[in-house]
Amino acid sequence: MTTKQDTDTRLLMRPLNWLETQSEATFAYILLAPAFLLLAVIAFFPLIRTFSFSLLADQTAAATPFGEFVGFDNYVALLTGEALLPQQFLDPSFATPILQQALFVTLAFAILSVLFETLIGFGQAIVLDQDFYGRRWVRVAIIIPYAIPIVIQAMIFYLMFNPTVGFAADFMQGIGVFGSNPLTNATDSFIIVLVADIWKTSAFMALLILAGLQSIDRGLYDVARVSGASPWQQFKYITLPLIAPALLVAMLFRTMDAMRIYGLIDATAGCQTVPSMSCLVITALQNTRRWATASAVAFLTAVVIAVLVLLYLVSLRDTEAGVT
Repeated sequence: MTTKQDTDTRLLMRPLNWLETQSEATFAYILLAPAFLLLAVIAFFPLIRTFSFSLLADQTAAATPFGEFVGFDNYVALLTGEALLPQQFLDPSFATPILQQALFVTLAFAILSVLFETLIGFGQAIVLDQDFYGRRWVRVAIIIPYAIPIVIQAMIFYLMFNPTVGFAADFMQGIGVFGSNPLTNATDSFIIVLVADIWKTSAFMALLILAGLQSIDRGLYDVARVSGASPWQQFKYITLPLIAPALLVAMLFRTMDAMRIYGLIDATAGCQTVPSMSCLVITALQNTRRWATASAVAFLTAVVIAVLVLLYLVSLRDTEAGVT
């Protein structure tokens, strides 16, 4: 005779029995489902909300910042240069829409910063991977710039290149690199912000790459040396392929940070001098109260970052497939 307790027990065991029949991949997705749901609420809902705001009209003088539905008019105005945003970054002779110029600034900054930070970080990681006296202190010295807050970092370079109190402005002007006041020149300020970012975050790349280097089996190098492989061949066929996944992950994180650059620009040269995409969002919100336009710029920035992340993930998948 079946009791109510036995029936309840079978009902409770039915989901567990079903889970046991699933594959490992399905079971993993089931465990990750709550995290995905939380991510959708935290990340995707604000993104969808921002997109919906970008389809409305700006109302700078009204009580509510959004007006009637205008569809993609804000995006058309941005892409054609009709939207009134910060001053142009390029020379006025270039008839380029301001958003394209801001996108050019952001992409140029991301590409150059990640490139130099990867090269410098790779070199630092290779040095730190060697066994020498004082290696621990060298690691501490390398990571110090990364521990400095962004505002302090920006003030260091602002004071350094300020022609009134700094020494670097006169020196760079003397060798013909910068003008009399580099913090008011768009190109000079871009270079200053770029150097400041490279100085700070090269340590981040070095630490991630170092972790990948130390995971490589040292016996592979012994076999390569016995086989007569040169140092360059060891690097090309052992170090680089095995470090590629960690290298791509490090570049992915840095690219996402570089595409969102704002604080360093604002505290060093100002968004009016170096207008990045994030600068356009803040300027449209604070200076002109164009909330719908700011939403459109923010959503476009998110789309560009998503495309870059997708490219990195595809490259990472191909790299891991090649290693395995």
